[in-house]
Amino acid sequence: MFGFAGFRPHQEEIVDHLVAGGDAFVLMPTGGGKSLCYQLPALVRPGTGVVVSPLISLMKDQVDALRAAGVSAAACNSSLEPDEARRVLRALHAGELDLVYVAPETLMTHRFLQRLRELIEGARERRAPAGTTPSDSCAGSGGVALFAIDEAHCVSQWGHDFRPEYVQLGRLRELFPGVPIVACTATADPETRDDVRLRLGLADAAVFVTGFDRPNIRYTVVEKREPLHQLVRFLEGHADESGIVYCLSRKRTEDVAEKLRAHGVSAAAYHAGLPADERRRVQDAFARDDVKVVVATVAFGMGIDKSDVRFVVHHDLPKTVESYYQETGRAGRDGLPAEALLLFGLGDAALVRSLIEGGGRTPYGGDEVERDPERVRIELHKLNAMIGYADGLTCRREALLGYFGEPYPAPCGNCDICLDPPETFDATEQARMALSCIYRLWEHDGFGYGVGYVIDVLRGSDNEKVISRGHDALSTWGIGGDLSRDHWQSLIRQLIHRGYLAQDIARFSALRLTAAARPLLRGEETLVLAVPRTRVPGKKQRLRAERAGRAAELAGLPVDEALFEALRGLRKRLADEQNVPAYVVFSDATLAEMAARRPGTYAELLAVNGVGRAKLERYADAFLAVIAEHVSGRSAPGALF
Repeated sequence: MFGFAGFRPHQEEIVDHLVAGGDAFVLMPTGGGKSLCYQLPALVRPGTGVVVSPLISLMKDQVDALRAAGVSAAACNSSLEPDEARRVLRALHAGELDLVYVAPETLMTHRFLQRLRELIEGARERRAPAGTTPSDSCAGSGGVALFAIDEAHCVSQWGHDFRPEYVQLGRLRELFPGVPIVACTATADPETRDDVRLRLGLADAAVFVTGFDRPNIRYTVVEKREPLHQLVRFLEGHADESGIVYCLSRKRTEDVAEKLRAHGVSAAAYHAGLPADERRRVQDAFARDDVKVVVATVAFGMGIDKSDVRFVVHHDLPKTVESYYQETGRAGRDGLPAEALLLFGLGDAALVRSLIEGGGRTPYGGDEVERDPERVRIELHKLNAMIGYADGLTCRREALLGYFGEPYPAPCGNCDICLDPPETFDATEQARMALSCIYRLWEHDGFGYGVGYVIDVLRGSDNEKVISRGHDALSTWGIGGDLSRDHWQSLIRQLIHRGYLAQDIARFSALRLTAAARPLLRGEETLVLAVPRTRVPGKKQRLRAERAGRAAELAGLPVDEALFEALRGLRKRLADEQNVPAYVVFSDATLAEMAARRPGTYAELLAVNGVGRAKLERYADAFLAVIAEHVSGRSAPGALF
C-alpha cells in the first residue's frame, strides 16, 4: 500500500500493539514515521480510524497523500462546503472510510460523538452471531478502528503549544472504552509526557519513545549581526532549494520576504494576519515548488508535511526548545541532509521575555490574552532553556537531546560546535565554585535558586535579597568576583548541558546538583569547557556533496544527476495537473533511488522505496518512459546535486 520495504525503528512494535487493541503514547521525531504507526492499524482493524488533527492544512496534506497511496480517507472540518461535508458523513456512516481526520472541537461535539456511537452499534449488530445480542460480542470492535491524537503535546499546560480544545479529548477513554487510543507527538519533555497521559486517560498505556535525534540535520547558531546579509549569504548556498525562515512578528515576515525578493530569492510571507485565501495560496505554492522560501511566523507550523525542505532558518529566537526542535524538524523529512540555522541576538531574548512578562499581544503576533501567572512562569522557564541552548558552547545535539532527557555521546560531528570546535579551558576549579555555591544555598535554606541569583552570590553581590537572606555569610559568597556575569552564565549553562546540574521547572527553575556532580566536587575528575564565542563563523559549508552521498547510500548506487532533475520535472508536471503538492506524487528520496537504480520494468519500479501499488498503477508508465529515454541517450552519469 505505502511502498515501503520495511519498518523504521519501533514502528512495527507500535503497529502490532495497536492492531491488538492496546492504547499507546508515541513520541517520535518529526519525519520518524508517526503517521504510519496509526494509519496502518486503522487499515488492518475493522472500522474507521479517527485521527484528531489541529490544523485544516495538515488534514488536507495527509488526506491527499493517503488517497494517492490508494487509501480511502477524508477530512471533516469547517473548510468543507455543505454538500462535501454531507458526502463525507455519509461515507463515514456507511463504513466506506479507512481514515477520517477531524479537529478536536468537531470530534467532541454531541452530534459527531453520537455518529460514532451509531457507527459502533451498527458494527456490533452486523457482527453479533445468531442467538446473541449485539452487546454480547465484539464490544469495542468495528465501527471505529482507533482514535489517533496527533500533536498530542497540545493537551498539556506544560507543552509549548497548549490548546484548551484538546483537553476535552480526555473524555474519549470514558466514552469509548473498547476503542484503542494512540497519542502521538514529536516534542514532549518528561513533564509534558506525564501530563498528556494523565489528561488523556492513558496512564496505563504502553509508552514508546523512539528518541529525538535527527542525525541528518546540521544545527548551527551564529551571533546575530546584520541579519539580512547573513540570511542572503546563507541562501546563496541553497539556491533552488525549499526552506522556511521563521520570524518573531508578522511585520518582520513581510519585511524580510520583500527584501529577499529584491535579492532575487523566490520568497513569500505567511502569518495569521493575512487573509485565508492568501495563506492558502502561499502554502500551496510552497508545496508545489512555485515558491522556494516561506518567511513565516509560527502560524506556518504543524501543517507542513513537505518532505524535501532542505533548511529552516530562525531569523529570531524561538520561545521554547520544543518549538525550535519541532520547527527545525520540518527540514530533511526525507532523510537527506538538511540545515537548521539560528541567528541569536540577546535583544530578541529581552524582547520575548518582556512580552511574556508584560502580557498583551503574544510574541508571535497572536491575539491579546490575559496572562496567567503560572503560565508566565512556565513560559519564562522554557525561554531561559532556549537562551541557554543558543548561548551554549557544547555540542548542539547533546544539549538539544539532553533537554528532552535523552543522553547523547558528544561529539555529534554535525553541528557548528563539533565541526568548528571553540577554544577550551580547564574549568575544573570554576565549576567546583559554582557547584559548591549551589550546594551551600541548599544547605542554608533547604531549597535552591535560579541561575541569576547563584551568580549574584558567586560574584559577591550586596543587594537587598542577598543580605536579608544571610547569603553574604556563606563561604562561597564572592569567590567568583573576578569573573564576569556573562562568564558565569556560560559556565553554568554548560554544566546544565553536561548533566552536572538540573533545573526544576516546578520550583521556579531552581538549580540542583545531580549525581554526576559528586566526583567533580570531590576532586575525582577534571572538566574542560568551551570559551564563549563572540565572532560569527565565516564561510558556510555546502551540503550538496553530502546530500548526494546520503542519497547514494540510501539507494546503494551512484545517483544520476541529470536523470534526477528530469524525474523532478515530470513530478512537478504531474502534481500541477492533479492540483496536489509535488511530494504527494513521490518524495525526493524516492526520485533519488529511481535515478540510482534506473528501473526498467513494473517490478523493478515497485521495488523502489515509496512506490506502492496505487502509485505504480497511476505513475509507472510516465516515470519508466523518462527513465528509458534518459538511459538510451545518456552519457556518463553525474553526481547528484
